[in-house]
Amino acid sequence: MNCLAHELNGLLDGSVAGRLLSGLGRRLYFPKGIIAQSGEAKKSAYRANATIGMAYREGKPLILKAAADIMPGLKPEEIVVYAPTAGIEKARTVWKDLLIRKNPSINPEQISLPAVVPGLTAGISYTADLFLDEGTVLIASKPSWDNYELIAQERRGGTLRETLFLDSGEGLDMEAIGKAVKEEAETGAVRIIFNFPNNPSGYTPTRGEADALIRLIRETAEGGADVLAICDDAYFGFFYEENIIRESLFGALAGLHQRVLAVKIDGPTKEDYAWGLRMGFVTFGSKGLNAAQYEALVTKLMGAIRSSVSCANTPAQYLMLKTLEDPQTQTEKKAYYDLMLKRYQAVKRFIAENPPHPNLRPLPFNSGYFMTFRCIGVSAEALRKELLTKQGIGTISFGDGYLRAAFSSVEEAQIPQIYRGIYDAASVLAKG
Repeated sequence: MNCLAHELNGLLDGSVAGRLLSGLGRRLYFPKGIIAQSGEAKKSAYRANATIGMAYREGKPLILKAAADIMPGLKPEEIVVYAPTAGIEKARTVWKDLLIRKNPSINPEQISLPAVVPGLTAGISYTADLFLDEGTVLIASKPSWDNYELIAQERRGGTLRETLFLDSGEGLDMEAIGKAVKEEAETGAVRIIFNFPNNPSGYTPTRGEADALIRLIRETAEGGADVLAICDDAYFGFFYEENIIRESLFGALAGLHQRVLAVKIDGPTKEDYAWGLRMGFVTFGSKGLNAAQYEALVTKLMGAIRSSVSCANTPAQYLMLKTLEDPQTQTEKKAYYDLMLKRYQAVKRFIAENPPHPNLRPLPFNSGYFMTFRCIGVSAEALRKELLTKQGIGTISFGDGYLRAAFSSVEEAQIPQIYRGIYDAASVLAKG
């Protein structure tokens, strides 16, 4: 093992992060090679900087006119220059400030500086690199975003334990979640991913449910098990009901217990309507970690980034900063939120105004981009194909059991006819 990895492990050993690291996580380090040496030169090489493979003239990076013309609001160094491995410093500090503003329960001293990654998928994948080994169990909701399985099981060789977070009743099935957590706690460690608002169900916990989840994790830690709590906050901010939490669980989890390591994965993808920028953030939080240990964890994350994509997209980071600085942004975001809210309300209204369908049971939903039907007596995949081929309506099936409809991507006026189509197609299939 590299001596730099040994050094980082020495800082983390004895902490919850050190105990939860995978074999790969323990081997990861950030080399003192080209990137590190170039960083030193950037600060001190006052005569000439001959370190990194970029082309300059008179102190400015060379850039093709077509690239410069298409992004006139950005300088050449904001378009074509490599970003630091963990991201542009201003992007990181601005995002941390936003996290604290949006999540008042966060103690700024108990979280790391967010690191920039090329999309939220990359953030989840790098977190899996750090903390999942072959055979390691990760608890997730059932159904869950299909990439969890691809990352946890196929890339890392772990086991995705899908648990019915939402099955009966109007909210979270705390009994099912508690059972899964308690059984994994017997192994000495629990790894769980919270995705709220949830994909595919579109559900966010009520305040009471959030308190119950936090209590469950605290009791698990107090019982002697280490807990990795990953917060996939991709759809953060799209909250449509008054009785649900408006913060990420990360804030409470980050300061909960010395045996709890929380990881927040988020970014401007959904919050700022910038899906294709492929930019996200990873932030660590634990009551048991100090500044040096946070730096060690981020350095290991940098090793994962450096060994895969080297760094995230530079113009995406500056575009995010420009967007956040623009005085029109908040007004536009409020208008877009209202648009989403009306679409959500249209779906709720259709379901409320029509008799319950014998073959379609909507899972509880109150937030996010989607809602999902549990299919009873009909195949969700067969229903998806029926809708696509006979009515020209696109939906997503999760196996044969669940059908997801994204109200985010259809006009409010279309919603009644689309959902009528779903109901009618399910009835046709049920009759054979």
